[in-house]
Amino acid sequence: MNTSNISRKDFLKSSALAMAGLTLAPNIMMANSIFDSPTISAKGKLSLKNVRLETGFEYEEGEVISTKTDLFYIEIENGKISKIAPNQPNAKAVDAKGFLMLPAFKDMHIHLDKTFYGDKWQAVRKRTGGVKGMIALEQKMLPEMLKNSTFKAEKMIKLLQSKGTSFARSHVNIEPTSKLESLKNLQKALDNKKKTFGAELVAFPQHGVFYTDSVPYLKEAAKMDIDFIGGVDPFTIDGAIEKTIDFTVQLALDNKKGIDIHLHESGESGLKTVEYLIDKVNENPDLKGKTYLSHCFVLGKLEKPKQEEIAEKLANAKIGIVSTIPFGSLIMPIPTLYKYNVEVLTGNDSIVDHWNTFGTGSVLQKANLMAQLYGQSTEFLLSRSLKLTTANVLPLDDKGVQQWPKVGDNADLSFLNASCSAEAVSRISNVESLIHQGNIVF
Repeated sequence: MNTSNISRKDFLKSSALAMAGLTLAPNIMMANSIFDSPTISAKGKLSLKNVRLETGFEYEEGEVISTKTDLFYIEIENGKISKIAPNQPNAKAVDAKGFLMLPAFKDMHIHLDKTFYGDKWQAVRKRTGGVKGMIALEQKMLPEMLKNSTFKAEKMIKLLQSKGTSFARSHVNIEPTSKLESLKNLQKALDNKKKTFGAELVAFPQHGVFYTDSVPYLKEAAKMDIDFIGGVDPFTIDGAIEKTIDFTVQLALDNKKGIDIHLHESGESGLKTVEYLIDKVNENPDLKGKTYLSHCFVLGKLEKPKQEEIAEKLANAKIGIVSTIPFGSLIMPIPTLYKYNVEVLTGNDSIVDHWNTFGTGSVLQKANLMAQLYGQSTEFLLSRSLKLTTANVLPLDDKGVQQWPKVGDNADLSFLNASCSAEAVSRISNVESLIHQGNIVF
């Protein structure tokens, strides 16, 4: 299939996205749940038997044809994996029933602070006036949405957990309409979920840095418990690439934060923004490895030689790309980014809000979508695709050597009804249970 010319309609016809497991409702744990009757000692120690782990690849004429697995006995203590041993089927331990244990998933681009999820269903309405029209709409909607945003954020976290996710990078609105209220409401939700869910926050000037004067609120938020300074389309919204990027970079440097900027612009201004940000990060090496461009659709519009050039520059500056894996008329050059070792992350972005009607809460679905779009259908390539779901942690390295889990690793674990990670990606296998920092989430 020529994916560069694939239509949205044709793609959806052949896609696995309509699989029955991909619903918005959180999975209801069946009677065979691993943790029907968890046995946890007073010291917070958890023992599991019949845990399926990947151990290597099986080859035929040099090609990976299957993934080897075996059953193990695992002990968890104080939020860490404390023991990995041959299986002890008769041990007094929680029976993992042969489910595949994988690193807990990470959603690295989502908006937990503004959603309809958990409230009355609403589909997206007809858009007018482009991004600035959406800003005007938000200014009208936010006061009402903020009234129960803590409740809805907790509901959405529960949805993510049911899909195997125990960590998210959430962008949170910082602008003159909601001021710091959206941030404070989300922080309440995260505090309520702190034993079962982790997060890092991006102070996000959704309505522009200067288009609506968000500067004083961003400066205040930067001194609070957030991790990144955000941004959005500096040319389209603020009308000034350099001024907006300079402000963002300096605010991040002054407060020792990272940067994560939404960039939807796909024309000349998009490319100029990417190149200017690369220059600024190279001038300020403290930002290397802490700077990200979300969406960055312009990469999908460049000619192949320019894509390669920009990918190499992004890699050298250690700027990551956070993509929600768009499809239809725009397909991102994810394989090219991987070729140059650019860090690629993914997330659900919006889940049922005024920006987007769709979104299942599953980042495993994103890995499946990427594998379909780029023809990654072999056992080896499917197994590699899992890294999009786990923020680049894989059980086996490219040579099939087991590299996860190890004693001392954080006990952030998902359990799937799958024989191996390749099958999990291909079939978007059901998540049966989740552990976060040694705590049973469900």
